[in-house]
Amino acid sequence: MDERDGGGSPVGRRIVLGMLGLGAFGVAAGARLQQGVNEALEPISGFVPGGGGFRYYSVVSSVRAKTAQSYRLEVSGRVSRPRAFTMADLAALPQTSLTLDFQCVTGWRVPDVPWSGVALPDLLDACGAAPDAKALTFTSFDGVYTESLTMEQARRRDVLVATSMYGKPVTHDHGGPVRLYVAPMYAYKSLKWLGGIEVVDEVEPGYWELRGYDVDAWVGRSNGRDDAPTA
Repeated sequence: MDERDGGGSPVGRRIVLGMLGLGAFGVAAGARLQQGVNEALEPISGFVPGGGGFRYYSVVSSVRAKTAQSYRLEVSGRVSRPRAFTMADLAALPQTSLTLDFQCVTGWRVPDVPWSGVALPDLLDACGAAPDAKALTFTSFDGVYTESLTMEQARRRDVLVATSMYGKPVTHDHGGPVRLYVAPMYAYKSLKWLGGIEVVDEVEPGYWELRGYDVDAWVGRSNGRDDAPTA
């Protein structure tokens, strides 16, 4: 279902790399100047300066919010028990909490973010994911953004279907009510506004991979960056 509200303006790799350069300049020149850079970029990138060190990105002009009552997470593909999970269904599954950094490929990092939700392996087990399936495809209810993981990556215990952040429900701006959090990879893998998970036979490159980013986005070991690992 296309929940997108308006046509949107996709953010290209050139703009994001430009943001990286400007972000580094902002660190050197101070937070006040960085705020001005953020505001200048906002009209062309769908980028919004945020609190707590976060930066908010979207590849569409706006995303229609879902409430806890209206939200559904569709799990399909090579599973024996396809399901549409409500928030209550997710809360009834085993819960996992972890506190780890959130690292963007453009250079900024938010340290020690507390996350809670369902570890992706537990969700896959609840749906009976085929043992010989090779990958997962994730879709956002913004109607555009997609991501992928290999099954081996998805089976890590530090990959969450996150419903809580800083001890509170994930807000809409942060990709709620449910988002993906892939702890050891750059933030573009942590898909916001998670609407669907499909178990598939091969990796399908996501939105940013189709625009030049690495499919395997390990922090400090991909995209030409040497950031300290987050996990």
